[in-house]
Amino acid sequence: MARATLSPEAVVDHALRIIDEQGVAALTLSAVAAQAGVATPSLYKHVRNLAELRELLSVRVMNEMSDQLSEAALGRSGDQALRALMDAWRAYVLRHPHRYFAMIQTPDAGTAEAGERLIGILLAVLRGYGLEDSDAIHAARCLRAAGHGFVVLEAGGAFGLPEKLDESYDLLIHMISSGLRTPR
Repeated sequence: MARATLSPEAVVDHALRIIDEQGVAALTLSAVAAQAGVATPSLYKHVRNLAELRELLSVRVMNEMSDQLSEAALGRSGDQALRALMDAWRAYVLRHPHRYFAMIQTPDAGTAEAGERLIGILLAVLRGYGLEDSDAIHAARCLRAAGHGFVVLEAGGAFGLPEKLDESYDLLIHMISSGLRTPR
């Protein structure tokens, strides 16, 4: 690829290709430069450093997830919205496990807007259970912990027993929805 066609978005595209093919540990600026067909210093015109590239990559992944989760939950409420959201979350991670693992999970100034969008979708689904304000935040944290935990373990091959994972995931969704419908 010629240097003139590079942009921050193109650099992220190259980084995602590396991550998708080789995993998060393979992401270096020199690997991205090689993938782009340029010298490493050429990348500095588009990203300051690897940390900024990781932020840009995280924003892209969060936005991809937000698009898919919102599309899945759109027009649904309550249990149907929750199931659609959780199924879309799981599907994204299983389709792109390395991207998900590369995403910055902690609050970060560079990913704040994309993170707020993603959390906003969770909060919208939780409004279907009548949850607002602090109650919705607590529920979103629990939902995120449960969903994230399951998909990370599944994508990492951590579930070795013969019971079907779909049945376990259905049970998780049932447990969450039952908990959300039960007043504290």
